[in-house]
Amino acid sequence: MNAAVIPARGGSKRIPGKNIRPFANRPMICHSIAAARASGLFDAIVVSTDSEEIARVARDCGAETPFLRPASLADDQTPIAPVLLHALAELEARGRGVDNLCLIYATAPFLTPEALREGLRVLEERRADAVFSVTSFPAPVQRALTLDARGRLRMLWPEHEVTRSQDLPQAFHDAGQFHWVRASALRATGRLYMENAYPVIIPRQLSQDIDTPEDWDRAEMLFRFACADRGETGKNEGSAT
Repeated sequence: MNAAVIPARGGSKRIPGKNIRPFANRPMICHSIAAARASGLFDAIVVSTDSEEIARVARDCGAETPFLRPASLADDQTPIAPVLLHALAELEARGRGVDNLCLIYATAPFLTPEALREGLRVLEERRADAVFSVTSFPAPVQRALTLDARGRLRMLWPEHEVTRSQDLPQAFHDAGQFHWVRASALRATGRLYMENAYPVIIPRQLSQDIDTPEDWDRAEMLFRFACADRGETGKNEGSAT
């Protein structure tokens, strides 16, 4: 079966309670759950959390919470792969064998059912081990700047100071929306970033990582613009789909 797992621990520090904080008039996590449900792809949509409050909100939004995540997998140092392996083991212990697993981030209000469907299509057609959402950097990463010990600007790759932008390879970063993985490959490697991985490219205007209050404010602004483009009010939509 295909299963979606949405990790949502309760101890967010930079934005307290961000997984269930209201975004566009509904708890943030409900946008991800709504996109997963609308995709029609999943036999199970599971929220992995250590918080009874988050679990209750998730159930109200249409997800399952058949287990609570142990504290050992719920601190801010825990990588995401062990969380997925735990969820996979919990599902299989309940007799629910998983073929493909989709990690969906709880703070992904721009996630669309179409992007999830495209991810599964690529996974199957390419016989990939993993497919995940990426978006392009707005400027060539080879021209990135940093600060030295005295606070002065320095190029990370000074050899590209005069290289034309069009001559540099395009670079991408994780869009923070979803990762499709084959359950067998996840078990074998314990990793999300696998060699046989392919992208679903998300437009930059529909991608916003949400780690800080500034990120949150920018996401709200982008969401309003996205709703305006579709002639919507943004007052009672489920997700940006």
